[in-house]
Amino acid sequence: MADTAANSIVDYKAAASQSPVVVSLEDLKQESISLASLEEAFGPSSLGIIVVKDLPERYAELRNRVLSYSSYLANLPSRELEKLEQPQAKYLTGWSLGKETLKSGHFDTLKGSYYVNCAFYRDPALQSAPAENYPDFSEYTSPNVWPVEDVLPGFRDACEQLCALVIDTAVLVARACDRYGEARVPGYGAGYLEKMVKTSMTTKARLLHYFPSEGPEDGAAGDNGEEDDWCATHVDHGCLTGLTSAMYVDESAHAPKIPRSVSRDRPLGTPQPIPELDISPDPTAGLYIHSRQGTVTQVRIPRDCLAFQTGEALEVITKGRFRAVPHYVKGISKGTAKGSKVARNTLAVFTQPNLWEIVDRERGQDFAGFARSVVERTY
Repeated sequence: MADTAANSIVDYKAAASQSPVVVSLEDLKQESISLASLEEAFGPSSLGIIVVKDLPERYAELRNRVLSYSSYLANLPSRELEKLEQPQAKYLTGWSLGKETLKSGHFDTLKGSYYVNCAFYRDPALQSAPAENYPDFSEYTSPNVWPVEDVLPGFRDACEQLCALVIDTAVLVARACDRYGEARVPGYGAGYLEKMVKTSMTTKARLLHYFPSEGPEDGAAGDNGEEDDWCATHVDHGCLTGLTSAMYVDESAHAPKIPRSVSRDRPLGTPQPIPELDISPDPTAGLYIHSRQGTVTQVRIPRDCLAFQTGEALEVITKGRFRAVPHYVKGISKGTAKGSKVARNTLAVFTQPNLWEIVDRERGQDFAGFARSVVERTY
């Protein structure tokens, strides 16, 4: 859930080296993070991102499984992917490819997205926000469309588990942000952000697959004159966005195809995680943030950590004390992965207020109105 913004030419060899604030999960649980550290992470001079380390042991295994599923999903037959599309939801539930408009005016065909409504975090029986009072807001009220088990076995369970772990961590980050807001932001509601993250039925996850470059004829990433070729410069419009580190995989060496029984045409068990490359073949590829000082900084999230970015809604809620930061993803430059088909997989979880919750008290604007304006100018 993002809003596009402007970009500028970048010398990647000279990109800034400002580092994000790193905290432990235990620090969050003990509420021992200082207000100064929170301002360093999210305040006026920050990168707008905090990295959380020392996560539960099961995180590494879940990350590996779910990000591998991103390749398996994107390589399903087109007839199966079409079953997962929801045009009535503006392709913001289920599978989406080539539907998002980039700043150039072209449709984005370099990455595929699978969107998940995370209302199940509040109630396992829920697969979307309630449609009552919002009959024309299907971006959030259309129920999830999961691949059937015979097509992608184990996918739904793994996704729900990883999303829940990310949201559990976001609750603790939100609690820390509340301490800051209550101390520094006039009129800030006590416990607002933590309650919002815990009870939201509009939090949405986006499993991303950045397709490998096939060659010079396909408008390959990293060589089209645009720095933000894999994901256009944008700011997220929710409150906190949880991010896994990216997984780079060579799909020529490890084809993401699920073995199937010839006689019964059924998958032969749960697909195995795809071996992860130690590093990207192009060190300049990845996530970049436009800092408050106007510099561009590459941010590398360690594999065993989660990162959380501020979004537009949180900027409004904190009256500008925490600010959303423009960021983008640079693709792998042509020639750096010769003989390979390197894809990039990642997961973003956008924690957002319920549709009826007031975001801008001065204007009386709820999140439904706030989000609608963003979606209309992005899709």
